[in-house]
Amino acid sequence: MNEIIPNPILVAKNLSRHYHVGRGFLKGTATVKALNDVSFELFAGKTLAVVGESGCGKSTLARQLTLIEEPSSGHLIIDDVDIATAGKTALKVLRPKVQMVFQNPFASLNPRKTIGDMLSEPLLLNTELNAEERKARVHEMLKTVGLRPEHYHRYPHMFSGGQRQRIAIARAMMLQPAVLVADEPTSALDVSIQAQILNLFMDLQDQLGTAYVFVSHNLAVVEHVADDVMVMYFGSTVEYGPKQTIFEQPLHPYTRALMSATPAIRAENRREKIKLVGELPSPINPPTGCTFHTRCPYANTACKTAVPELRPFAGRMIACHRIEEIQ
Repeated sequence: MNEIIPNPILVAKNLSRHYHVGRGFLKGTATVKALNDVSFELFAGKTLAVVGESGCGKSTLARQLTLIEEPSSGHLIIDDVDIATAGKTALKVLRPKVQMVFQNPFASLNPRKTIGDMLSEPLLLNTELNAEERKARVHEMLKTVGLRPEHYHRYPHMFSGGQRQRIAIARAMMLQPAVLVADEPTSALDVSIQAQILNLFMDLQDQLGTAYVFVSHNLAVVEHVADDVMVMYFGSTVEYGPKQTIFEQPLHPYTRALMSATPAIRAENRREKIKLVGELPSPINPPTGCTFHTRCPYANTACKTAVPELRPFAGRMIACHRIEEIQ
């Protein structure tokens, strides 16, 4: 009997986001390619982790996925609907299916509203539930994320950082979205609280089957939560594949450098440190060819002139001209 392969809940095809910025008085404008030809698939109940240095395009990608911004080009398909061609009615139906949890929970919560009012609002705008039904649903969600009934009438400033992030997660999950984008959701929390929040994410995923896009700098967190990993550099994908494959054998020189920077308690788990020389290139004046060639120890003439294609290699997708030679 043939196994039925499920359709992805979210598909990005050559997704790009370019900004036009001023160069200064009488100098015209420049195009900043914050996101450039990013492609991936996301299935229900799975987690894609997006990693890379600050400025690599992770948060820009998050804004595209949550429909906060429109892509400059490419396709974003959510629940078999292409955002590029969808009308206002279709977009209104799609928006509740993709929710976001931000890095700073306090900044994402309205200080003038009680927790009960904030959690009820998505239900008020998107469902036909009456006031009592909304209140019951909110109390149920508070219990699910580890908060107490009396928290319903309190304000955000009355909670700790970990509790505020639980509230932010509860609000994002009120409509049981198909996709949840989490942009550095634990980086502002104490280490002990981070573990609790990560476990909460995983428990909710098991209960509701939500797909996650998890944006993070912390590779230890990524190793704990991800099914697939996408490594980004300067707005483009350099390596993309199953978590275990990439963590056991990172191949792209940039991925190797990231992995080597991850601290490990046990000596046998420590990698030889790889120091990248130089800073990220200017987004206004990017280098030609492979954007990583200015910091890559393996770069040759081809790397400086031709953009590497993202292609299958050794169980993952990778963008590197010399990968056969340096692996």
